[in-house]
Amino acid sequence: MDTLDLSDFLRFLVRRWRIIVTLGLLGTAVGAFVTTATTPQYRATSTLFVSLQDRGDTVMLNQGNTFAQARVRSYAEVVTSPHVTEPVAETLGLDMTPSQLARKITTEVPLETVLLKITVTDTQPSRAARISNAIADRFAEVIAEVERPDGARLSPVRLSITQPANSPKAPTSPNLVLNLALGLVAGLTLGTGLAVARESLDTSVRSRNDLTRCLADAGGPAVLGSVVLDQRTSRHPVATDDDAFGRRAEDFRRLRTSLRFVDVDAPPKVIAVSSAVPSEGKTSISINLASALAEFGSSVCLVDADLRRPNVAHALGLVKDAGLTTVMIGQANAEDVMQSVGSFSVLASGVVPPNPAEMLGSAQFRTVVRSLADRFDHVVIDTAPVLPVADTPAMASAVDGYLLVARYAKSTRGQLTDAVRALQDVGTTVLGSVLNMVPAKRDSEQYGYGYTYRPRIAGRRGWLRSRRRLRSRGRPATIGVFPAPTAPTRGDTAPAAAKEGGEHH
Repeated sequence: MDTLDLSDFLRFLVRRWRIIVTLGLLGTAVGAFVTTATTPQYRATSTLFVSLQDRGDTVMLNQGNTFAQARVRSYAEVVTSPHVTEPVAETLGLDMTPSQLARKITTEVPLETVLLKITVTDTQPSRAARISNAIADRFAEVIAEVERPDGARLSPVRLSITQPANSPKAPTSPNLVLNLALGLVAGLTLGTGLAVARESLDTSVRSRNDLTRCLADAGGPAVLGSVVLDQRTSRHPVATDDDAFGRRAEDFRRLRTSLRFVDVDAPPKVIAVSSAVPSEGKTSISINLASALAEFGSSVCLVDADLRRPNVAHALGLVKDAGLTTVMIGQANAEDVMQSVGSFSVLASGVVPPNPAEMLGSAQFRTVVRSLADRFDHVVIDTAPVLPVADTPAMASAVDGYLLVARYAKSTRGQLTDAVRALQDVGTTVLGSVLNMVPAKRDSEQYGYGYTYRPRIAGRRGWLRSRRRLRSRGRPATIGVFPAPTAPTRGDTAPAAAKEGGEHH
């Protein structure tokens, strides 16, 4: 993954939010499970005060206090010794060894004090308190015996219990809030790390910025547009037939406009549409690009030159057995096998040949394409993908340039780079690229206003509804109602600028 700035980092975190949230919730659930599965532990603490028996003057008291502070830290090590734990275990009848009892005991010496705190942790609150008090009593006896000089009756050091241990009312562990917080933090951290790892390994293009950087690194073309994902594409292959002012239709109008600015001195006439690998949606792009060009008032012919897996005729419901290959082998003229879908003409693939690459690289193919270019304003050619086969680069001499289709979250940077270089190696022009099947919520780099700002009467259905509404009110049906839109014809001589102005809704 390339070096990310803060905005890119936040963007990919949003993109991977599901895995981060899932692991965060999983971590929280683990924290809750640990809390319920852990046996509660109770802590009881007794406090001892260390002093000297000799009560002399102030100087002696100060010296005694200094002595006690120096000694008390050493005393803390004696608390868990067998001299203390073994008698306590026997006296209380505990079912544990002295060493096991010692592991339940912790000591604390507050800084610059002569206090010693003995804490016992146990699964039973009352037993924790009994053990703590018994340890304190036995510990005081042991220290008094250790510090008593030979032949002396009393020890100069005295340990007094200033605060006996009480039975705790609530367990100190497990801590539900703490465990839930730790589980959540651990889950979010793991989720973020996994998201970063997946992002590093994911080389697919997920935005126009990704595609732009990828093509720039390969010395390739600009990104001319993006097309939103629409689940109705299979039922309505031509976007304007489904919703003339919908977002998908507008995407193709934008693509059409961008193509016009690729080379204003020599605008491309024969445009081949391809992709790096199969299933990128190039056929849908080809069909709708032809439709968008025809909507602008141009005469357009769509040619299915994918002679391995032709799909144009199937998508549009046309006859596929007669078409390009039929014309190339001289069995028919292009006019004889040309089919119409209303606003543009279609030359289907015809019978699939055994040698597609040789046919597409032949002079006969160039002749057919040249004759179509003489007859139509634009020729859009749907081709095979670039990387799996040699068909698409073979036709380079017959086209003005290629439009490379990339699919959101599927096309990888390596595939696109290899495709661009394969086309550049044959000396052809790559006009640009288009990012296809972009989820509506992801395509935030453009749009924002245009798709809610549409004509109130859209298409023939809206026109008919308006006529019925006006008739029911007893008003003339022509008042305030535009004629139903019709497909442009070749004889349409309206100025191009006027027609183009209608696409900015």
